[in-house]
Amino acid sequence: MKISTDGLIIKEQNIGEQNRLVTALTKSHGIIRAFVRNARSIKSPKGSATRLLCYSRLTIFIGRDTYTIDEAQSQEMFVSLRTDIVKMSLAQYFCELALAFAPENLPAEEYLRLFLNGLYVLSREKRSRGLVKAAVELRLLSIAGYMPDLMCCNGCQCYAHENMFFLPQSGILLCGDCIQGREKYGILLGMGVTTAMRHCIYAPFEKLFGFTLPEPSVALLEQASEAYVLHVSERVFKTLDFYKTIQN
Repeated sequence: MKISTDGLIIKEQNIGEQNRLVTALTKSHGIIRAFVRNARSIKSPKGSATRLLCYSRLTIFIGRDTYTIDEAQSQEMFVSLRTDIVKMSLAQYFCELALAFAPENLPAEEYLRLFLNGLYVLSREKRSRGLVKAAVELRLLSIAGYMPDLMCCNGCQCYAHENMFFLPQSGILLCGDCIQGREKYGILLGMGVTTAMRHCIYAPFEKLFGFTLPEPSVALLEQASEAYVLHVSERVFKTLDFYKTIQN
């Protein structure tokens, strides 16, 4: 059986002298792993379209146990990311997030849309790297079924408080009055960062990246979103560690 679908290449591995094994986040089948025969040949039209971070139209043959990409036509290659090691490392972290949270062999249009938009905003420098990173992390976890409860304080249900704490281990907010004795488990947010976190998970998708924060607040937003990702995933992301070592 053959299918045609749009996909973002999130991992590549050379096989032998000419072939390539890729992992793609596809619109119709989520995460798939597929062989690309002769992908490394200079004459292959599939070569550039099946490289890491290429968004391509893929024609895939589905065998009993394997996927094979018969045709690939690139639609976006995110060239500007490839010339900036910091942006590229963040993009690779996004790929590792996709591998960790996107479904396999199931429709994943919302996941694909999120990562494509994140890469687009990152490549165009429309927002700071930290803001893009946090927005992708929080919306991804929400899509994957781990949406934090940020509507109000989990204790007294107040919506706004000058001292609002985010607790990554439970994904909730506690105000300064309700958190007494548990401060060490929370991250103190200002109202601006609290509002930004709410925006990242509740805003319409087309407005996801439509906000700004001063740099100190972006750093706090990053801290909160990253802590929640690490708690939910219960794993280490090597690409994240690398990104953090070179971003400054």
